[in-house]
Amino acid sequence: MNAITPVSSPFSGRAGAAGGVLYRDQVPQSSPPRLPRGRHALSRAEVDRVHRGRLLSAMAEAMAEKGYVGTSVEDVLKRARVSRQSFYRLFSSKLDCFMAAFDQAGDLVRDRLAEAAQGGADPADRFERAITVYLDVLASEPGYARLFLVEVFAAGPEAVERRSAVQRDLAAGLADLMGATGERARFACQVVVAAVGTMVTPAVASGDAAALRAVGPPIVEHVRELARSGVLDG
Repeated sequence: MNAITPVSSPFSGRAGAAGGVLYRDQVPQSSPPRLPRGRHALSRAEVDRVHRGRLLSAMAEAMAEKGYVGTSVEDVLKRARVSRQSFYRLFSSKLDCFMAAFDQAGDLVRDRLAEAAQGGADPADRFERAITVYLDVLASEPGYARLFLVEVFAAGPEAVERRSAVQRDLAAGLADLMGATGERARFACQVVVAAVGTMVTPAVASGDAAALRAVGPPIVEHVRELARSGVLDG
């Protein structure tokens, strides 16, 4: 087994589904493995881990196809090929499963941003790498992207609050990345993160990867202009 490597950057160390520092081998996979056929020597904990991964992936797939309101527990079970008994051993409801998938999507975003933001002396260059990777993640994981940015608002107040918490984390990470310590500068970082969310959501909702990636260059130029003008100083 590979050693667990902690990720250190302005975006790491914030509480995700598991809390604390994120690790590269905890990043969710789009297609979790299925259990071997017939008898096997896997522990109950390992079986539950595999089932959980498959259910979260299935929830993301269902969001891309049917949305939160149109998705039932049965839809998720069929995609995951997991029994109802196994589902309710892991989750109390559809919302509970959705929230776990949302947390996993948040972990995926944080982990990728943490890696992208490492190295390089110029904060604006690091931001450019980070936003490029963020958009690539959304484009390559359409189910999780839709769950994270679109269907979260259909899932109710708990999900919306969780989404707001992630936005706050991302804004704080951006402020740390840019060296923004003053109230005015950190507020500017909150505005940038909110603007990115607003700009990418329609592209995610329509499944338009080209439009999604097109958001990057003007946002990067805007952040560079904020840095040049001194808005992000102090």
